[in-house]
Amino acid sequence: MGIKLPLGFDLFDKIRESGCYYIDKTGFISELLEENFKVNLITRPRRFGKTLAMSMLASFFDIRKDSRAYFEGLEISGNQDLCAEWMNKWPVLFLTLKDVNGDTFEDAYEMLCFSIASLCGEHEYLAGSEKVRDSDRKIFMRLMYQEGSAADVKSALAVLIRMMESHFGRPVILLIDEYDVPLAKASDNGYYSRMLNVIRSFMGMVWKTNPALKFAVVTGCLHIAKESIFTGANNFISRSISSKWYNRYFGFTEKEVMRLLQETGLSGHLDGIKKWYDGYLFGGQEVYCPWDVINHVSMLQKSEEAKPANYWKDTSHNQIIRRFIDRKNLQVQDKFETLLSGGVIKEHILEDLTYDFDNSTEENLWSILYLTGYLTEAAPWRCPEKFCPEEGKTALCIPNEEVRTLFAETVAKWFTDNISGQDRTTLFQAWWNGDDALLTREVTDILFATISYFDYKEDYYHAFVTGLFAGAGYEVASNSEQGTGRADILVKDRRNRRAIIIEVKRSKGEKQMENDCRKALAQMDKRQYAREVLKGYEKVLCYGAAFFEKQCLIKSEEIPFQNEK
Repeated sequence: MGIKLPLGFDLFDKIRESGCYYIDKTGFISELLEENFKVNLITRPRRFGKTLAMSMLASFFDIRKDSRAYFEGLEISGNQDLCAEWMNKWPVLFLTLKDVNGDTFEDAYEMLCFSIASLCGEHEYLAGSEKVRDSDRKIFMRLMYQEGSAADVKSALAVLIRMMESHFGRPVILLIDEYDVPLAKASDNGYYSRMLNVIRSFMGMVWKTNPALKFAVVTGCLHIAKESIFTGANNFISRSISSKWYNRYFGFTEKEVMRLLQETGLSGHLDGIKKWYDGYLFGGQEVYCPWDVINHVSMLQKSEEAKPANYWKDTSHNQIIRRFIDRKNLQVQDKFETLLSGGVIKEHILEDLTYDFDNSTEENLWSILYLTGYLTEAAPWRCPEKFCPEEGKTALCIPNEEVRTLFAETVAKWFTDNISGQDRTTLFQAWWNGDDALLTREVTDILFATISYFDYKEDYYHAFVTGLFAGAGYEVASNSEQGTGRADILVKDRRNRRAIIIEVKRSKGEKQMENDCRKALAQMDKRQYAREVLKGYEKVLCYGAAFFEKQCLIKSEEIPFQNEK
């Protein structure tokens, strides 16, 4: 129970120094070195341990360190020949681009310059080295003090690698973490082409016939092949989540999660953690999101009553989903509803992509959702019995409850924003006039154009009706979730001293809808939901609203105002 979890740590050395719990992923080193490559791009969703893995590589290879104590007792230490050849024998240049972002290109470019300056500061010894070129030294000094020209910035990696090779007399291992973050942020904020121009040169200059480079390992979410960032890289390989290479080193296997829970005395919580954070299929290996598991186990250590929560929500580019469904030229409504109801869809997956969302095809966007972890390849047991695979297509599903809630929240916000921007004059007039037929038609039309979630449960319809009044200036109270014994929805128009009470029912079939409306009205009458509302109001309308899938039926009843003596 006293196990210290590595919250706030994503660097290998810090985790080992502080005595934090560490799930041994050092076998990644030997598997990596088995491949014959010059540049190796490894793509995984965010928060799946890429930075930790890269910092582990840096610690293992870096010639300036003595890392034996950090790796003692871990899997890699059993391979003595490999350790003798590789451990702390090579110059290492380790750069992360995860902080290179900004609302404008100028802000993001400044962050790139700062990241380069910090890297130069880490290798300040090069400024005093007698083995490096004077011309390189001058560029280095300008970069370190953030005074470099655009050409200096674009050539920074190539210059640093050349200087390190000269100083140590050995070729350099280059590690670049989250290489595509600057482009993802640029796409979000409208300066994609300008940032692409910088990143393409910044990285591209390193690959082309560079004897100073031993090899490079690059991580990110996507392989942005269409943007020519890796053009000129000889012996280039890409290992995505569909590859069996490294499939157990990014994410926690169930065996690893069970061991963690056992050692923290929390084994009884496996089912909840599995439902919320498992379900990703990487190269045939099912894995949990490590960020979520560590965060939730930490909460359980404080209180075993802690409920699973969405820890991934604020760590990723969640606007990807919103930008997808905002594209009016894509007809994806039915597919989103299938996914939200726990179903499976079939799509072509492309691994040569672009972050240029505005010009992306539907195929490109499904691929992005898959490669960034919002969707996963569906395991065979998740597919319906009559589900027939199609050649060239991948069966996709939402991996777990955490991501499903993220989808549902995004869709709900999309609906609220859309409905708030529409002219609802006719709709509101129908509500206040008690026009059942017009209301039924208007609400059904809106429902049909909306992406449903919660698999048509009553909670979904309740949220849908509440959302119809969003941003309209009315006072809207919802009581269904509180179980107060009051009507589902109460809408007050204080200025005109009128109110609406709505009871929502989910019907089992189309034929039951009218009867359910009558039951709702009878329920409101029997429980006298309007008693408190009537005080001071001149008009109160009660509505029974029955829903079956995409159909709606509404019946009304006006309660006459009576003065109390």
